[in-house]
Amino acid sequence: MGMKVALVHDYLIQDGGAERVLGALQRIFPNAPTFTIIYDPKHPQAQGKAIKTSFLQKFPFSRRLDQWYMPLMPLAVEQMDFSGFDLVISSSSSFAKGIITAPETKHVCYMHTPTRFLWHDRIGYLNDLRQPRPIRIALLPILQHLRLWDKLAAERPTHVLTNSLTSRERIKKYYGREAEVIYPPVDVAGIKVSRTPGTYWLAAGRLVGYKRFDLAVKAFAKLHLPLKIFGTGPEMRRLKKMAGPKTEFLGNVTEQKKAELYQGAIGFLYPQVEDFGITAVEAMAAGKPVIAYGSGGGAESVLNGVTGEHIETQSWENIADAVIRLDPAKYDPMRIRARAEEFSEERFKEKLTAYLSSVAGV
Repeated sequence: MGMKVALVHDYLIQDGGAERVLGALQRIFPNAPTFTIIYDPKHPQAQGKAIKTSFLQKFPFSRRLDQWYMPLMPLAVEQMDFSGFDLVISSSSSFAKGIITAPETKHVCYMHTPTRFLWHDRIGYLNDLRQPRPIRIALLPILQHLRLWDKLAAERPTHVLTNSLTSRERIKKYYGREAEVIYPPVDVAGIKVSRTPGTYWLAAGRLVGYKRFDLAVKAFAKLHLPLKIFGTGPEMRRLKKMAGPKTEFLGNVTEQKKAELYQGAIGFLYPQVEDFGITAVEAMAAGKPVIAYGSGGGAESVLNGVTGEHIETQSWENIADAVIRLDPAKYDPMRIRARAEEFSEERFKEKLTAYLSSVAGV
């Protein structure tokens, strides 16, 4: 009899880097059910999969107003039943790491980051809520309670993996746990390298405050150069008000359109501090140089002077200066592409299966 495996993910209501990791895990373990707190039946990682949800799935507006159910999420994951499974692999940015398994069950957690809104971005999270001050004050004791639970929850996995050296340091600081780095999978194969000069600059991702799209938008309003941004989010309206006439917001795009946008770009802008940063690697897969803030995941994936340039501070002035100075002819698209291939799904699968073999006998 083979080993019985289950997968766990926080929630399937958005599509980002963490969900790409889950998709790769689902391909490695095609027969494993996926447990999640709340899910959208139309989500790509739900198609053709056995999805098992928590009791919150049936609560009113749980997919749209998930933040209001946050105090119940620890209970939701603790109520999930993993009896009969030999190995549980959780993909967690928040609550999934807190599942409770039998003593003999191995729990390997791919911890993308310590829970952002409870630890390193707790102030930004409250500001981004854009709620009246009394509501934000009322949230403080709830977040404090969640922080205590979150610290205890991080002790539950048998083994911890993470996506970058940046996340490993955060996990050590906030949870006191050692984590092994296995870089997340990027669909490098789906993006062809381009040798032709681009005609615009590109930025991409969820339009939220911490990703600092405002800096790129302001820089290009001053430079009067073409900038395209794909992705949606709560910052869209504010960013459009700041934007110059040559900045274009494309919203959500198909995978094919995304690949074309990378191929047609002069370079890619990455001003945020991210745990890893898949979009920067996708741009490199197209052979395009990346201007990245020299901290966090972007500093690890982007090789300064080889596959792009690091900027020292998060400011529009630094971005504008780097854009003016960057000479695309200085960069070898095939060398940039080779760096991106170090983060392919094949490499992820090789490293993960070797790790699981060593710790769980898979």
